[in-house]
Amino acid sequence: MANIISREEALRITERALSFSRADQARANLSSAETGNTRFAQNQLSTSGDTTNTTLTITSALGRKVASATTNIFTDDALRRVVETSEQLARLVPENEEYVGELGPQEPPEPQAYFESTGELAPERRARAIAAVTEQAVARDLVSTGFLIHEAASDAVATTRGLFVYGTRTRVNFTTTVRTPDGTGSGWAGTSAHDFDDLDTRQLGATAVEKALASRNPRAVEPGRWTVVMEPTTVGNMVSLMMNQLGARAADEGRSFFSRPGGGTRIGEQFVDSRVNIHSDPDDPTIFSTPFNGEGLPNRRMVWVEDGVLKDLETGRYWAQRQGTEITGFPAGWYMSGGSSTLDEMIASTERGLLLTRFWYIRGVDPRTILYTGLTRDGTFLIENGRISHPVKNLRWNESPIFMLNNIEMMGEPVRISAGESSGLTNTVVVPPLKVRDFTFTSVSDAI
Repeated sequence: MANIISREEALRITERALSFSRADQARANLSSAETGNTRFAQNQLSTSGDTTNTTLTITSALGRKVASATTNIFTDDALRRVVETSEQLARLVPENEEYVGELGPQEPPEPQAYFESTGELAPERRARAIAAVTEQAVARDLVSTGFLIHEAASDAVATTRGLFVYGTRTRVNFTTTVRTPDGTGSGWAGTSAHDFDDLDTRQLGATAVEKALASRNPRAVEPGRWTVVMEPTTVGNMVSLMMNQLGARAADEGRSFFSRPGGGTRIGEQFVDSRVNIHSDPDDPTIFSTPFNGEGLPNRRMVWVEDGVLKDLETGRYWAQRQGTEITGFPAGWYMSGGSSTLDEMIASTERGLLLTRFWYIRGVDPRTILYTGLTRDGTFLIENGRISHPVKNLRWNESPIFMLNNIEMMGEPVRISAGESSGLTNTVVVPPLKVRDFTFTSVSDAI
């Protein structure tokens, strides 16, 4: 086991801390993580480091006056001080009308999301994994960069009402960018996993190398509406924008795409292609979404979209109480089902279109339609008569995941991706590649 707080130690620390509480109610959040990372540039290691950090946050409630304080020292004196500090702060703040009190005993799921291969990952093994990429780049006279980061973590939540929940997890993320020496070609590949043994950095390196070579000397194409073959990372980027908007409160208050004109929400309405199905499930080994939230509220399997129909919206305790609805799980990691088409089949079926590897610099335009803008990057190619004909210059796009998911022509097998624009650790996202019509590009970019 990595150097993280065990269940027994978490119970001891939280019980001891809460024993000092004089508040009406109190909660202890104990988080422990051991994180390691190695960065490489110019085909060689540049930085490597490991950190261990454990923090305890005490939230105290005096009636509806609620405040928190945090410490990373766990002596009796330190625990007493952090509790007293949170209580002193609570006396100073205004009442929180949305505070609904702390939870009593709960029974969250206990997914087996901890893997020794990740929890015990040493710098030497990280270096060997990276060498599988740099060796390929050197052999082809290319320049590779990238980042490997992993984490082992435990989380515990306890309350003065008798709640205690605990969970552990591991996760790892790897990305690499490979460029040609003249700077005209750039390729990217990346993925994430809970189990480091599932990471094939040699294959990821090969993908980035081939894309870098294939993307040299790109030509400009006219912006407009294009048929696109979207690799899974671009699909995940787009669908994540929609999943981030699945809040019931915003929908009920008329501030969301999921608000129904005239009042209410779109739950029960078909709003995307009937082949779109999205769920989250803490017990699904493909995703292992978080088993409980910061209040200790258990997560559970939730179907968010079924056959293109909106099935539910994320609803927290306060809003569920106010609206008289059920508390839901939350999509901290999700899975979008797909089809059986391969990328090669999607390309072969395309008379004229674009193959997209990756998006970046994604920014919001209109929250009511979930319209965003961004740029392609690290491998954009023209498809003509069912074949990739040549690389093209990057393009700025303006598009909504809602429009995209209504224009699906083909779907592939879902895969786990590296979901963020950066190379950090993010929630698990599993999505298929897609072939989509009428994807909107607005201008050409000279950026590589």
